[in-house]
Amino acid sequence: MRQIEIFDTTLRDGAQAEGISYSLEDKLNITRRLCRLGLRFVEAGNPASNPKDMEFFRRVGETDTGGTDLVAFGATRKKGTRAREDEGCRSLLAAGTRWVAVFGKSWDLHVADVLRTTPEENLAMIRDTVAFLRANGREVIFDAEHFFDGYKHNREYALQTILAAREAGACRVVLCDTNGAGFPWEIGAVTKEAVGLLGVPVGIHPHNDVGCGVASALAAVEAGAVQVQGTLLGFGERCGNVNLSTVIPNLQLKLGYDCIPREMMPHLTKTARYVAEVSNVPLSSGMPYVGKGAFAHKGGMHVDGVTKNAASFEHIPPQAVGNTRQVLLSEFSGRSALYAKLRELDSTVTRDSGITEELAEDLKRLEYEGYAFESAGASFEIFALKHLGKYQPAFTLDYFKILGEQPAVNVARSCLAVVKIQVGGKTEITSAEGDGPVHALDRALRQSLEGFYPCLSQVRLIDYKVRVMEGRAATASRVRVLIESTDGQTTWTTVGASADIIDASWQALRDSMEYKLMRDGAV
Repeated sequence: MRQIEIFDTTLRDGAQAEGISYSLEDKLNITRRLCRLGLRFVEAGNPASNPKDMEFFRRVGETDTGGTDLVAFGATRKKGTRAREDEGCRSLLAAGTRWVAVFGKSWDLHVADVLRTTPEENLAMIRDTVAFLRANGREVIFDAEHFFDGYKHNREYALQTILAAREAGACRVVLCDTNGAGFPWEIGAVTKEAVGLLGVPVGIHPHNDVGCGVASALAAVEAGAVQVQGTLLGFGERCGNVNLSTVIPNLQLKLGYDCIPREMMPHLTKTARYVAEVSNVPLSSGMPYVGKGAFAHKGGMHVDGVTKNAASFEHIPPQAVGNTRQVLLSEFSGRSALYAKLRELDSTVTRDSGITEELAEDLKRLEYEGYAFESAGASFEIFALKHLGKYQPAFTLDYFKILGEQPAVNVARSCLAVVKIQVGGKTEITSAEGDGPVHALDRALRQSLEGFYPCLSQVRLIDYKVRVMEGRAATASRVRVLIESTDGQTTWTTVGASADIIDASWQALRDSMEYKLMRDGAV
């Protein structure tokens, strides 16, 4: 099947998204991960825009990129100058990459109102820039900015811009739906015309402002485009760029195109989640293919079906993209869901085991009390193992105390927690300060346990959520606390519920530590 070039611009276009700011080390680390995934191109930044990007290009030369080409990004020369004198054009050469991407205007509105120049001068800017870079040994990708809007308003001129790039020696011509306003059938028809006209490889650069980014990319490929430009998780200006973590498996697993090495497809989820973490952007649970809930099943009928035949409710095997199936447990779960989950923990359990019914009733009671195991798989696993008689606590609590200073004199350390625990007949009493009661309790518990279980030093809390269950009870309401933890390799969530927020937090903290120890085989 035809090879499709995947062009990732997470580090350039994605970095323009609200709330995202990459350090130099962030960019280097993400680059290594993207290259390891086997993408054809990684657009790493604009060397003319800031010193950080130029330093990146200097440092990245030490990185083994495998078969991935790094791309420097810039604009056509300024009006009234020559490319050889233009600072931006010279910076593209200074970046030292074999491939460069240059954007130019294809919409006459932008030519007149943004560049404030003539249509003829804009065409000269395109020709001069592409020819200059080609003469200096660079492979040039021309990004026809706002091409589809330009085509709608002045078809003849929009086509002239991409023909000018081709005539000057562009190696790829990319049609950009910069405003993200195109519909797939429009994108497909215009792309087909451009492919027939140009005679050089054509790419597509969709944005997602009308929610059609992925569909538009697929339509363009079906129309003959050989390159898709986007960001790994759809980060970008306004509503974002096309999401490559969706496009890649759609093209490769569904439509039979080659995008990345086949052996790397199972690494897609891990790479996507890494980029999300470095970007400090929560990954949507429902994101296709790579989201935590992409292969999650909750309804009893769904769980029953997928356990009998996975294809009944899964369009691909989750492991094909490195994801995993989840069976969500709640008061809505049927016996099939509980049975499937119990079988993961104990293969001797049968459908007729009394333990299944017993656990179902206890689950309903706990959820009535405010627990939510659907979102806290680690706590459910501990809960189920207790019912199965396979749970061995790593420690027992004698007591904990919280002392708060209000108003806080030292804001950074306003609370003191004292924890007394027992491990294997040994007693440990530890105190720790924190910038709140939960922080102090977490630090005290961790310090008391690390001497017995050094692996807990790897654990850190990455999210803490509180939900009031019954607002009508005001300050006497029961609360639910969800804590998300990680050891750098795995992430898990635990839950606690109580009328006392500190008690609920303790339950979730305790389960978090217990789960880590249980998973590592420390107890």
